[in-house]
Amino acid sequence: MIQYITKRLFYGFGVMMAIVIIISSIIYNSNVDPAEMTFGQRADVGSLEAKKKELGLDQPLHIQQLNYLRDVSPISLSHPDNNEKYSSLISIPLGQRSLVLKKPYLRESYQTGDPVINILKTKVPRTAILALLAIGLASIIGIILGVVAALNHNKWIDNFAVVVSVLGYSLPSYVTAMILALIFAYTLGEITGLNITGGLTTLNDSGDEVFVWKNLILPVIALGIRPIGIVTQLTRSAMLDVLSQDYIRTAKAKGLSTFQVNFKHGLRNALNPVSTSITGWFASLIAGAFFVENVFSYDGLGLETIRALETYDIPVILGVVLFVAGVFVIINILSDILYAFLDPRVRIG
Repeated sequence: MIQYITKRLFYGFGVMMAIVIIISSIIYNSNVDPAEMTFGQRADVGSLEAKKKELGLDQPLHIQQLNYLRDVSPISLSHPDNNEKYSSLISIPLGQRSLVLKKPYLRESYQTGDPVINILKTKVPRTAILALLAIGLASIIGIILGVVAALNHNKWIDNFAVVVSVLGYSLPSYVTAMILALIFAYTLGEITGLNITGGLTTLNDSGDEVFVWKNLILPVIALGIRPIGIVTQLTRSAMLDVLSQDYIRTAKAKGLSTFQVNFKHGLRNALNPVSTSITGWFASLIAGAFFVENVFSYDGLGLETIRALETYDIPVILGVVLFVAGVFVIINILSDILYAFLDPRVRIG
């Protein structure tokens, strides 16, 4: 198990580095000047050149990429003058350089000067709450609909569940978000009491930060509609396949109750592909939340990323890309472990 996880983490680290190289190549080769975006259109040439030098944008592309990879890597060979910007855990002098074991350094925002790691610490929990509630909603409703549809195969309720699931995953999340905002927050806003826009927290009259939980309702539903359709279809198909197996007929012949046959022997074995889909969708929802957060002005990681793209804030963009890639790597490993836990026939090795 340890060997498997270590190997997957090593591969994941390689994937993350490849993603950084590809994305940074696209960003740095763009015609947009980050230094000009920082100063605005009134900046003089001298100020722009000084800012480019300060940010390292005057160097060739491969040098900029190598410097960034050195900063984000937990192990690097650096000049002692650069060590002050790293949270070094171990530093081994090697002549004019030193081998540094450190925390990844994601640099500072071009626009605000705040460390990117602090931005992530502030925004990620809000998006994580949104994604967790959305995947929880999708899991509960999707599994229930899938089981009900499978147990009523070829009946009207089965057809209804299939139609609802197809409609659910056919609509992009941002379209669903706009429809929900228009109907329940704008048209019926006086009845529902829901806001068209708003974050998880706000300031009260005393200046204290308070939670506004109702602002999660519409974003969670909008983000959870598509995975509800997928989970429903997967649960239905898996249940139909399991219920046709010989051991299910044997269980029925032994006189076990319908509940034991359908849920203890049927549903548990049918959850294997469903659990894999749910874990994969959770990682996707963190990335997919970007559009939903933009519709509702939900102040999370997605809205922060869109702002960074608009202002060409490269450190924030690359920091978010690294974080999302890391989430996918970790979720895939946990998905394999969960699959082996649910199905004793599967062994990790």
